[in-house]
Amino acid sequence: MCRTVELRQAVLARNDDGARALRARLAAQGTVAVNLLSSPGSGKTALLEAELCLARDRGIAVAALTADLATENDALRLARSGVPVKQVLTDGLCHLESEMLTGQLAGWLPAGTRLLFVENVGNLVCPASYDLGETLRVALASVTEGEDKPLKYPTAFGLANLVLVTKADLAAAVEFDETAFLANVARVNPGVEVVFTSARTGQGVGGLLDRACAVLDGAEVHRPVMAGASANGPGHLHSHGDAHSHDGAAAENL
Repeated sequence: MCRTVELRQAVLARNDDGARALRARLAAQGTVAVNLLSSPGSGKTALLEAELCLARDRGIAVAALTADLATENDALRLARSGVPVKQVLTDGLCHLESEMLTGQLAGWLPAGTRLLFVENVGNLVCPASYDLGETLRVALASVTEGEDKPLKYPTAFGLANLVLVTKADLAAAVEFDETAFLANVARVNPGVEVVFTSARTGQGVGGLLDRACAVLDGAEVHRPVMAGASANGPGHLHSHGDAHSHDGAAAENL
């Protein structure tokens, strides 16, 4: 058990070093990275597609990288926005790591990109423990998942700088208790902003983009109480192979 803990700590320490280096590199070129975490089927891709379309219409230089265990389905959906999109296939790995992200961005991220949205693997456990060098970490939960999601996954929601609720148009149908959900979020992450959204109706669409742009303009990011003790929470460590990437265009080196 002791050996397992030591190995996990070593892996996370190496990841943190890579995340700090990537964060500094992105900051130097004026890019803000946004890390999106959610469980599968939360509506993350649908919302992100709407946000990317809005960014395109506003003339904001934006790009998106999406990670999955298999298929390029999400990348194909996001590419409909017309912005640069890259798919990463993790070959069974349940999360992205900073070194992996750095490698995927090299030679691909277009020069002048102001916002980089990273759609992490659909999983609220492993991804929560890995800093990717992002400036804004966003945890998403749909109204169909229940009000206790933040309590079941305290690291994911406890380290978030912003919480988004998706599929808000279904709240009445599934008898979603908004008051209870907000109370549960506050228990693990006091003071974090919660935004209700619906990609189907347009409710709250643009909220993520607005907050990311505010960070670009120098706005302070909410610092979770949990982050004061540790930049990373406990998580699982999985063995894995190399990730494979698939993208439609090459650009200047990161």
